[in-house]
Amino acid sequence: MGAYEQGASATDGRWLTIPRTLCFVLNGDDVLLMKRGAHRRVFPNRYNGVGGHIERDEDPLTSARREIREETGLNVTDLHLRAVYNIDAGETTGIVLFVFTARSQTRQVQPNDEGTLHWIPRGAVMSLDLVEDLPHLLPRILTGGDGAPPLFIHVSYDPNDVIVMRYAE
Repeated sequence: MGAYEQGASATDGRWLTIPRTLCFVLNGDDVLLMKRGAHRRVFPNRYNGVGGHIERDEDPLTSARREIREETGLNVTDLHLRAVYNIDAGETTGIVLFVFTARSQTRQVQPNDEGTLHWIPRGAVMSLDLVEDLPHLLPRILTGGDGAPPLFIHVSYDPNDVIVMRYAE
């Protein structure tokens, strides 16, 4: 099968998505979170994992590893896919988000221009100003074992702009 037969050019009337990764690095009982900078357009001043866009020549796993290294300086192990989101924010394009966990043997992180990195005890994570989906997601992915299958989630927003998360069974 050639590239043309993949059907990638058949975009008329299709909903297109932007692929991204989101990663939560663990060290002992702590989770590495980034407090996004006040200057950032997406989620300013809120805590989230690290991640970003999947580049054209990458698969989601390679992207997750690269984003962790770029944003934290860490080389991680035990990188596991925990969830796949299909995010409909009401625009002509959406987002497909691949959520990973990983382990780090060190807590030494490098500064970056996207925000500040913080090792947070798992028990304190829910007390932070988190990105809106994390209170729903983190308890599920941080308690699942390494062999747990990934969650599949559809995210949308109701008429009051409140997040709606539907989990596939």
